[in-house]
Amino acid sequence: MVTLSSADKVLKNVYLEAICDQLNNKTNPFYAAIEKCADNVSGKLVSYSAKYGINGGMGSGTEDGALPKSAGNCYQALTAPLRNLYGTITLSDKVIRASRDSAGAVVDILNEEIEGLLDAAKFNFSRMLWQNGSGVLTQIGDVSMHAQTHYYPVASTENLMEGMCVDFVTPGGTVVSGGHRITRVDRDNNMMYIDPAVSMSINFFGNEYVTLQQSYNNEIYGIPYLFDSSISTFYGLTRSAVPYLHPQVSVQNGAISSGGIQKMLDKIEVATGGEINMLVTSYDVRREYLDYLSATRTNIDYMNLDGGFKALSYNGIPLVADRFCTGGNIYFLNTNDFRLAQLCDWQWIEGENGRILTQLEKTPTYTGTLVKYANLICVRPHAQGKLTGITIA
Repeated sequence: MVTLSSADKVLKNVYLEAICDQLNNKTNPFYAAIEKCADNVSGKLVSYSAKYGINGGMGSGTEDGALPKSAGNCYQALTAPLRNLYGTITLSDKVIRASRDSAGAVVDILNEEIEGLLDAAKFNFSRMLWQNGSGVLTQIGDVSMHAQTHYYPVASTENLMEGMCVDFVTPGGTVVSGGHRITRVDRDNNMMYIDPAVSMSINFFGNEYVTLQQSYNNEIYGIPYLFDSSISTFYGLTRSAVPYLHPQVSVQNGAISSGGIQKMLDKIEVATGGEINMLVTSYDVRREYLDYLSATRTNIDYMNLDGGFKALSYNGIPLVADRFCTGGNIYFLNTNDFRLAQLCDWQWIEGENGRILTQLEKTPTYTGTLVKYANLICVRPHAQGKLTGITIA
């Protein structure tokens, strides 16, 4: 007989390992390549020492003169808060009772719920890796013709997906209206449809943000966090005070070329001694690069990466496209310099009785929640780079 207790055991002993493997190794090539670890986690913070420059203990002198003075490595302490990442599944009491005499039936139900949660987790984790931690999905457009309806114009639909539960938030962080679910995304006209509609008593000014529910300024520091000069802090430091930790940036101002890519690689090597082992770009830039290779009659080489991903090869460096990477850019990354610092890997939240599935108060439903306390940190931010301004035909 299938019971809540047996369903708990299946979630804990069967699904958890598979969930961790899928999220850690199948989300995207960059995430599969970086280290996930609990090192340097203390309380609610993660701390690392970023090494920059070179050791100062070298010098030349006379045969009988003074030896060079010792001057050790240059370090700067970096800190980041652990973000709270949650994923929830829900099962109705009716479904559980209907499946009590069939273990296969409850497994099918759990499979469906877990697969849906995995898809949502992969989507949102991929998205967070290419945002600055603000949690902003997009910005509301001109609402003069659409206020208090089910549909709203937005600046971009790139980060939106049907099924998302979102809030409307002011730039100051005030939630204007929350708990709306996206029912349709019109990608051709940059519109989103929500349910329920916003209350008639709420006025919009057209500059509000759309965020994932309760997520404003609560998401992990994605790769753009390194390059975003509008954020005054930099891993617990004042960004303007540590220019020697800023990543390298070059502007292409034209079509993509091997020369432009190599120039950026050379810039990073000269400035930091760093070596890049992954190039990440958008789909449109990848298409431009393929057209460039075709036009110059250059062989197109492919590589197999960890996690079953495939990539183009630029002189042995994988070039991958990510749906959330902004257009017109190539990011030059060394995956060995990144850490997903975590208090633990994905775990189920357990109640006092050790149960994963707990009844929602005054409802005939049971819910289970996955949790991960983590943040992305780069221990050599100055050795990463971005080539921007690539023309898209």
